[in-house]
Amino acid sequence: MTKTNVKPAEGKLGVMVVGLGAVTSTFMTGVLMARKGLAKPVGSMTQYDKIRVGRGAEKKYLKYNEIVPMAKLDDIVFGAWDVYPANAYESAINCEVLKEKDINPVRDELEAIKPLKAAFDHNYAKRLDGNNVKTVKDRWDMTEQLRADIRNFKAENGLDRVVVLWAASTEVYVPVDNEVHGTLEALEAAMKADDKEHIAPSMCYAYAALSEGCPFIMGAPNTTVDIPAMWELSAKTGMPIAGKDFKTGQTLVKSGFAPIIGTRCLGLSGWFSTNILGNRDGLVLDEPANFRTKEVSKLSTLESILVPEDQPDLYTDYYHKVRINYYPPRNDNKEGWDNIDIFGWMGYPMQIKINFLCRDSILAAPLCLDLVLLSDVAARAGRSGIQRFLSFFLKSPMHDYTEGEVPINHLFQQYVMLKNAIREMGGYEADEEID
Repeated sequence: MTKTNVKPAEGKLGVMVVGLGAVTSTFMTGVLMARKGLAKPVGSMTQYDKIRVGRGAEKKYLKYNEIVPMAKLDDIVFGAWDVYPANAYESAINCEVLKEKDINPVRDELEAIKPLKAAFDHNYAKRLDGNNVKTVKDRWDMTEQLRADIRNFKAENGLDRVVVLWAASTEVYVPVDNEVHGTLEALEAAMKADDKEHIAPSMCYAYAALSEGCPFIMGAPNTTVDIPAMWELSAKTGMPIAGKDFKTGQTLVKSGFAPIIGTRCLGLSGWFSTNILGNRDGLVLDEPANFRTKEVSKLSTLESILVPEDQPDLYTDYYHKVRINYYPPRNDNKEGWDNIDIFGWMGYPMQIKINFLCRDSILAAPLCLDLVLLSDVAARAGRSGIQRFLSFFLKSPMHDYTEGEVPINHLFQQYVMLKNAIREMGGYEADEEID
């Protein structure tokens, strides 16, 4: 019998989500429906995928929960913060992602999920105008109030563990400033000095979560935990962090399709990506300062897969452009359109067009579930710091840029990292290599 390296998943798991919009209400509804046997958690790796463990006569294919002890859907208790006071049921109805017939069977449970007042700064998301907002003295007070929220939620629901997930809007871009973000001491001093320019509200959520012994997952492209000060706090508290930005539609396609071009040794002249989206995320991203945060995230994918230094004949000076356009009639049904100009034998040009008519929240909901469950596993395995094995689910994987580390964006290499980490935590050999 293989000995797992993970503590058992005993008791209830609290999932506190920042933002109770389209993604979150879809995630919650799906989990509640699945545990009643009324829906299937399609798209969730933790619920469906199987990993090979062992070789030769010892080889077998096991689901994740057969390799590592994992919280069951029945163990999950949801909580949230949001700038709007609508409960999870009202949000699910208002967002119009799911049909009413797929929400009503769990209406009572959703209505019981009422958002706590959000830690919010209007300057970081100018298009949002909610009034369910905390009154705070400064950034440190904001953090302390969030810590109290986590403690109260845990106590009121008799929870064994809590994971905090950011599924709120993209904040204004905060460049990394080493004087503020370089050390935990400097970060804390800036919070106490109410440095609103360098301390985004999301940083207060992350600090509060880690300080209360909760893994923190950044589902937007915000700088939040992608700074040395947070890595230091994560190590100090022994808690895992993961981020950043859910990899749902266009970037999922890009991280899977770019390897086709690279593996086949075809050249790339240009890749133009545009999106139309009408939900709250699209509204916030219509603000140029917020789009800048998203643009940095979406542009980073291609450059680490098709690398000019590795193949100068094929990938020197290709043009890469990303656009997001707010288009209200489309609501949550995002359209991602890619035009890819490639060249082949003797430099002759060809084109590829991809039109992905996806549903943003339908793709994001299973990612939320997988990230929450696997972050909880990582915490019980004693893994702190950046969880690189979760890059598979994320658009702009965190990495130690201070040491010149290059992130892995290649979908199939990310999958190897995911499988190896689960094998290792389950007491098996991490026996696949990234070539």
